[in-house]
This record gives sequence, C-alpha cells and structure tokens, in this order.
Amino acid sequence: MKAVTWHGKRDVRVDTVPDPVIKDPTDVIVRITSSGICGSDLHLYEVLGPFLDEGDILGHEPMGIVEEVGAEVTELAVGDRVVVPFNVSCGTCFMCGQGLHSQCETTQVRDQGMGATLFGYTKLYGSMPGGQAEFLRVPFGNTLPIKVPHGPADDRFVYLSDVLPTAWQAVEYAGVKAGGSVAVLGLGPIGAMAARIARHRGAEKVIGVDLVPERLERARKDGVEVLDLLRHGKHLTEHIRDLTDGRGPDAVIDAVGMEAHGAPVGKFAQQVTGLLPDAVAEKLMRTAGLDRLGALHLAIDLVRRGGTISLSGVYGGMADPLPLLTMFDKQIQLRMGQANVKRWVDDILPLLTDDDPLGVDDFATHRVPLSEAPQAYEIFQKKQDNAIKVLLQP
Repeated sequence: MKAVTWHGKRDVRVDTVPDPVIKDPTDVIVRITSSGICGSDLHLYEVLGPFLDEGDILGHEPMGIVEEVGAEVTELAVGDRVVVPFNVSCGTCFMCGQGLHSQCETTQVRDQGMGATLFGYTKLYGSMPGGQAEFLRVPFGNTLPIKVPHGPADDRFVYLSDVLPTAWQAVEYAGVKAGGSVAVLGLGPIGAMAARIARHRGAEKVIGVDLVPERLERARKDGVEVLDLLRHGKHLTEHIRDLTDGRGPDAVIDAVGMEAHGAPVGKFAQQVTGLLPDAVAEKLMRTAGLDRLGALHLAIDLVRRGGTISLSGVYGGMADPLPLLTMFDKQIQLRMGQANVKRWVDDILPLLTDDDPLGVDDFATHRVPLSEAPQAYEIFQKKQDNAIKVLLQP
C-alpha cells in the first residue's frame, strides 16, 4: 500500500509499504477514505525527529470502510463506515471507565513514561503505524472505532477522530458558561473549532487571536471577535480587557502550544536540539527541553483573576519556566491534556446533522490525493495558500 512516511526534518514521502494484517482477534483492517493533517503532525515535521525512525507511518485523523475483521469482532462487519479516534484506547480499563481514554491503562507506553498509545505519533506514544495511508490496522475493534452512517461526505464525520473532541474538551476544560467570555489563542483547526463550539454552547463573547489574515477572516465570518497579534502587539492584553469589562476573559484557550511565535530562547533551543544526534537530542528533550511559551504567557496575562486556562496546544518541554507567582496570585485554574476522544463522542454526534451547526461540511480548506502529502505538509507548515485544514484522500 501507499503511506506517508517520515524521513527527517521537513522530509515526508509517500512510500510503498507492506499492507497491515490482523494480529489480534479483535483487530479490524480499515480502508482509509480520508485522513487529516493535524497541527500536531507539524511537531513531527519540525521538532520531534529524535523520537521517530525513518519510515514511520504518520497520521492520526483517519476514517474509512472496514475491510476485514478479526475472529472476535462482534460490533463491526465488513463494509461498515468508521472513524478512528487518535487515542488507542481499550474502552474497558479503569482509566477508560473514568472517561480518560488518553490515559488508557491497557495501552499506556510505560517504558517511555507516557499515556495511551497514539496512532502515528513517535515511539513516545507507542510507535503505532498511522492513518495517512491506504489501509490501517485498528485494535479493539469492538470498542475503539466509531461507527457512522453511510451517505454524507467524509467531512461530516472525519473530525470525530481528533479536531471535534479536542476542541470540545478545550471548551469543557475552560469551563465556559453561557453568557461568559473566552479568548482563543491560535485560530488553526483546533482554535477555530473551539471558537465555534464556545459560541454554540452559549458564550456571549468569543475573542480569537492569530496573526494569519486568512484565519482571522474565517473566524470573523463565524461571529468571533478577532484581533491581529501583529497589529495589536504589546497592547493586546489591554485591548482584550477593554472588551471584557476591564477584567479579562473568564477563560483562555491556548490552541497554539509549542509552535508559538516569538519566544526566541525556546526557538533557539529547538533549533539546537534539531542539530544534535538523535540519542543526545532525545535525552536533552526529556530532561531539559524548552518550549516556545509566548502563547501560554499571554494566556496567563490575559485571563481574569480566578479564571481558567485550557491548554489544547501541545507542549513538550521538561524544563519550561512558568510564572508561578503570577499564576498563584491570580488564582488561575489550569487544565490540559490529550483529548479523551471517546468521552465526547455522544455529545458531538447529535450535532453532525444536515443543519451542520459547527460547520464541519466546509471546514476543510484543502482536499488532496495522498500522493500530494509532501506538498500539503509544506503549505500547511508555512501557512500558505490559506491552508487551515488539509484532508488527504487515498
């Protein structure tokens, strides 16, 4: 089969690799019909090379048609249409029972000290082959895949794999109440969807911050009050306080994470790490890794006293300095973590109707063949051609 594989920093290719096969009796094989490129994939493209091996198959936002089922699969049949959550979770352990599927005890990567295995996301998360491919082996066929109806285009359902539950959890963790206010930092796929969900759930004021004109304009059309980071610069906090009765928003969602602009020390540290041999770089990132913390520091500054910061953007540093004095003094609540996909499916599925209140049907800006994945990664990473959400279609 054809699959998107990692070969080095900013070097992804479409290679011919062996087809996946049933290994366990509860496995299913899915023929992929759509698979998204996630902002988290850019961390693999740019920063996390020390935790990848050449030829690793990328991608964790797939959906498709069941082609083969293991002997003990009873909940799916060949021909069923499914979305595959990015967490590889069993659905039956203690953590899954708590709704913490990203901490699944059956698939925790204990030798790396990490949570649940993820599709297509480095040896830190289990080295499970990803879904930017023609076929994918999916374990836990009775409990993991999300069965969806035939009929509507893939765009209706594919975001159940990551974008929708990640954005939903970001809003849930932010504790945004009806009539309240929230600022969303970063209007890429997760931030844009989080802003839509916050509005849908009754937030009176949703403020979006970014520096890419196309992303700002798209959010403006969604009814978000947008602010250009480059234009407002050092006066951004003051401006947002003016919009929120002088206090700041009740909550801030950081949908940027380690790719934040600015933060020159963090940027330099990431660049230096990228020049080191993998074994040395891996050890350095585990013990002394630094993130570019511009977005998080901005969130701490923006949020009102007693407010909540919700982190959905991925951070990976182990030695990040945080302004704990300010955080303590402002009595800030901080929630974060990989999205627990299956926990939120029942809340989201009823919204994926022809009425399309979250705008999923036209959320993708690019739909390209799998063969064009290298170019798609490049334009997404460079924020070219209005690339906000890219779907690969084998």
